[in-house]
Amino acid sequence: MSENRTFTAAMVQMRTGLLPEPSLAQAARLIRQAAANGAHYVQTPEVSNMMQLNRKALFEHLQSEEDDASLKAYRALAAELKIHIHVGSLALRFSEEKAVNRSFLIGPEGNVLASYDKIHMFDIELPDGESYRESANYQPGETAVISDLPWGRVGLTICYDVRFPALYRALAESGAYFITVPSAFTRKTGEAHWHVLLRARAIETGCFIFAAAQAGTHENKRETYGHSLIIDPWGEILAEGDVEPGIIMAKIDPAKVETARRAIPSLQHGRRFGVADPKAGPDHLHLVRGSA
Repeated sequence: MSENRTFTAAMVQMRTGLLPEPSLAQAARLIRQAAANGAHYVQTPEVSNMMQLNRKALFEHLQSEEDDASLKAYRALAAELKIHIHVGSLALRFSEEKAVNRSFLIGPEGNVLASYDKIHMFDIELPDGESYRESANYQPGETAVISDLPWGRVGLTICYDVRFPALYRALAESGAYFITVPSAFTRKTGEAHWHVLLRARAIETGCFIFAAAQAGTHENKRETYGHSLIIDPWGEILAEGDVEPGIIMAKIDPAKVETARRAIPSLQHGRRFGVADPKAGPDHLHLVRGSA
């Protein structure tokens, strides 16, 4: 593995539809465009295959990982283009009652290098009445995942995970140089929190953040924020999308990771600490894991 060799990363910004076939055609066209422009690593957003709010329709179109036509097509495309394709996530059948929101890192030979099931479920109710209950349809993951790219280690996360910084610190402490956050942020939460959360995760970990996003008003009437981002370990935005499907690209220098971590070695400075709860009495101390 060469951690000091530069490479080009591309984020594919999509407006996924109700059905897998046209969504795949949209993604494949943009991936080919990114590869033609010199990308070595290309990421698609969360739920690249379909965005279904109706449970019955979702389960009618779900496939298992073994049978999923989109995954097979992405693997063939990676092998054809000789690039790393990171499918931000696919909605796949987990059981008769549950789907899974699963990310796939595919190598240049078309082999699946790693897969990750989204750990944190997006169960929220916004003040304007907009609500989501991801856990009603999806089985949450239980394991953080890190894998190797030719340029350094990569940690896999998905969308709502970004609000749980302990996951990102754990990935950085496990050697990640890059952390991926393929997403389908709502417009309302994106306007408020998207940039600040992603920049914070980059700064806290000293990692590059790669975040391909869904964008615009979808066939299911859901509106997503877009603004796909590539952020360096100092928190600087290297590339940003708008609100239309397309690609953004940036040259990535992994040496910036060590530079940022030498300047502010916070990954080495974490300590265990306790939280004193006065309501529980003077002898009560809740221990918290600050760092390994």
